[in-house]
Amino acid sequence: MKLVIITGLSGAGKSQAMKCMEDLGFYCVDNLPPVLIPKFAELCFNSNGEIQKIALVIDIRGGKFFDDLFDSLENLKSSGYKYEILFLDASDETLIKRFKETRRIHPLSPKGRIIDGINAERKKLDKLRDKADKIIDTTNMTPGQLKKEIRKIYLDGSETNDILISVLSFGFKHGIPLDADLVFDVRFLPNPHYIENLRDFTGNDEKVRKYVMNWPESIEFVKRLNEMIDFLIPFYVREGKMQLVIAIGCTGGKHRSVTVANILYEYLKKKGHKVSVNHRDIPADVVKG
Repeated sequence: MKLVIITGLSGAGKSQAMKCMEDLGFYCVDNLPPVLIPKFAELCFNSNGEIQKIALVIDIRGGKFFDDLFDSLENLKSSGYKYEILFLDASDETLIKRFKETRRIHPLSPKGRIIDGINAERKKLDKLRDKADKIIDTTNMTPGQLKKEIRKIYLDGSETNDILISVLSFGFKHGIPLDADLVFDVRFLPNPHYIENLRDFTGNDEKVRKYVMNWPESIEFVKRLNEMIDFLIPFYVREGKMQLVIAIGCTGGKHRSVTVANILYEYLKKKGHKVSVNHRDIPADVVKG
């Protein structure tokens, strides 16, 4: 079980870090009272493997409960639970600017100056910073850059194989899927709808698939589509994208788009990607032949 405690200065990006950890498959809890950390770790450890990665955001919002943190960390250690501390920091000027932009009040200076709250918080977190396994200074970072840094630290396995890819077939007459990142139009391919003994079948049926792929333009398109997706995936990963929706459309979403979507799905699965396929416009009662 991997346990990461996210902490640091208010305004340094802890909320953004937690969102990124969630994208990486961590079970995240924000502002858990430190005294509950050992019990929470025990519950997760006894979850029969359902919870393997945990990220807890612990900071001075806990008020007087925050003082229990070091005792809880010692309790974790004595119980045999390993943990890491990720500390987020930033310059005073940057923190002040962020507080002013969001019009938030510093939790340690609700009626005073922001800088006073920052100074008090730095003093309170000084020992915790010294115990941190990893420190990220977000002074000159955008949210995207922070996400990239966290992915670099905590992403397991191959980055290009970590992105979740959904391949979706659809019919243009029913509208383009709203969540599509990439849309490919295959209405230029020969249409099985006009072949009487194919009309009532779908791209899930071998006879339709053979017909659609029995043309030079079909074979060339699939080849170039695979090459295009191979080219794009590393760049989407580099930008921190966790999910990619590829939509393949024909007129009705029943024959050509289904065939090409299935072929793309099979290609990506063979390459080791986390991929799923869905045929939006095939009626639920139509079964593969």
